Amino acid sequence: MRGAMIPQDTTSGNLLKAGQPADWLHMDPWRVMRIQAEFVDGFGALAELGPAISIFGSARLKPEEAEYQAAVEMGRQVAQAGVAVITGGGPGIMEAANKGAAEAGGKSVGLGIELPHEQGINQWVNLGMNFRYFFVRKTMFVKYSSGCIVCPGGFGTLDEMFELLTLIQTHKIMSVPVVLFGRDYWQGLMDWLTGPVAARRMISPLDPDLFIITDDPDEAVRVALIGIGRGRQ
Repeated sequence: MRGAMIPQDTTSGNLLKAGQPADWLHMDPWRVMRIQAEFVDGFGALAELGPAISIFGSARLKPEEAEYQAAVEMGRQVAQAGVAVITGGGPGIMEAANKGAAEAGGKSVGLGIELPHEQGINQWVNLGMNFRYFFVRKTMFVKYSSGCIVCPGGFGTLDEMFELLTLIQTHKIMSVPVVLFGRDYWQGLMDWLTGPVAARRMISPLDPDLFIITDDPDEAVRVALIGIGRGRQ
C-alpha cells in the first residue's frame, strides 16, 4: 500500500493498545477457539491414559445406598485389572467409582462440567479436568473408553448412555460393551424399547442387544472389560 492507502496504525499496535472493547470475547469466532482449546487440553491430558472404562450414574446417590457401594466395588475391580476408571468427576455414583479406583491404587479420572450449581471434582480423582461444553466432555468419554457401565441416573446419565448407543448403532465408532447396572431400575426402559418402540419399528430388532442389564457388579466389570484390547476409532 502507498500514499493514502497506508494505514495510520499497525497490527501490533492494535494488539497492544489499551482500553479496547471486550465484546469479541462473547462472539462465535472466539467461542470456536475456546472449544478447540478444550479439545486440545482433553486430548493432551488423556492421550497416554491407557485402557479405560467409563462408569456413569447419578450425582444424587448417597454412600449408604446399595448402588453407591456397588460402584465402589466396580471401580476397585476395574483398577485391579490395570484399567483406568473414567467418571464425570462429581458426587454420587461418580465419586463411588473414583473412590474404588483410587483406593485400589489405580488411575481415577474425573471429567467435570461447569454447571450453575457448581459441584467440583470429587476428592478421589487423581486426574481431573473441567469442561465448559458437554459435547467436548462426551467426546472424551467416548474416545478414551473401551467399555461402559451405566448405573442408575437421571437426564445426564441417560444423555451419556443414549449418545454412546447411538454412535454404536450408526457405526460411528466401533462397538464397545455397554452394561446397565440395576435390573429393577432399567427394566422399565427395556420394556418400553422392546415394546412400543420396537413395535413401531423405531429401532431394529437387534438394537436391544447393544447392551446388557445385570445386578451383579462382578458381571458388569467382566463384560465391560471385554472391550479392552479392541481398536478404538
